[in-house]
Amino acid sequence: MPLLPGAEPYRHQGGRVGVLVCHGFTGSPNSMRPWSEALAEAGYSVSLPLLPGHGTHWRDLNTTRWPDWYATVEREFDLLAKECEQVFVCGLSMGSALSLHLAAQRGAAVSGLVLVNPLVRMPGQSHRALPLVRHLVPSLPGIANDVARPGVDEGGYTRTPLHAAHSMAQFTRVVQAELPQITQPLLLFRSPQDHVVEPASSAMLLARISSTDVEERLCERSFHVATLDYDADSIIQGSIGFIGRLSAPVEG
Repeated sequence: MPLLPGAEPYRHQGGRVGVLVCHGFTGSPNSMRPWSEALAEAGYSVSLPLLPGHGTHWRDLNTTRWPDWYATVEREFDLLAKECEQVFVCGLSMGSALSLHLAAQRGAAVSGLVLVNPLVRMPGQSHRALPLVRHLVPSLPGIANDVARPGVDEGGYTRTPLHAAHSMAQFTRVVQAELPQITQPLLLFRSPQDHVVEPASSAMLLARISSTDVEERLCERSFHVATLDYDADSIIQGSIGFIGRLSAPVEG
């Protein structure tokens, strides 16, 4: 199955500080590419992988589960860690959940987290029916393109595959249990007008983590995919400043 436009993974060999960037559920690297390219221009080594089942057709995603997505994130982190003295992790939505799981598993090897509209709590109550409904229908209407800026297409699926969605719901419970293990510095960007992830998700994250270096910034003009929206530049500049502040100086 050919890749959708913009779904190609992105990698840049830069300096001794690495940044792993994780896209969201049913999305692709397209939603994170401008951010990743800006990090590369700032001198960082960057890896933006395509998660399994994404970037082709929603039916492909229905054959994968959260351990498949996490295995790709973990592999790319290990590659960066071999090349870099520090590695930071950035994520959007479910990509944030994958980033948090990685931080819980790898501890101090993750130098810091930049999360945008993180999904750690499933919205509403309809997800409770997924164990049954996924065996009756393969998909429901998609969640892509929640963007305030006109003319933006994140390149996500038009359908939400339900077997994969059920796995994601299970994964959020894993991440919730791990939140007290999170001690890394955190910069969190949240859109008050998010039509995909509810405010309770970020609230739970902030209430349960053990990190002491934490900042939340609001993306007032953006919807869920804030990385392609009106506040994208604020996310880029904020993350570069955050990583720069926490990066150890490299001896020449």
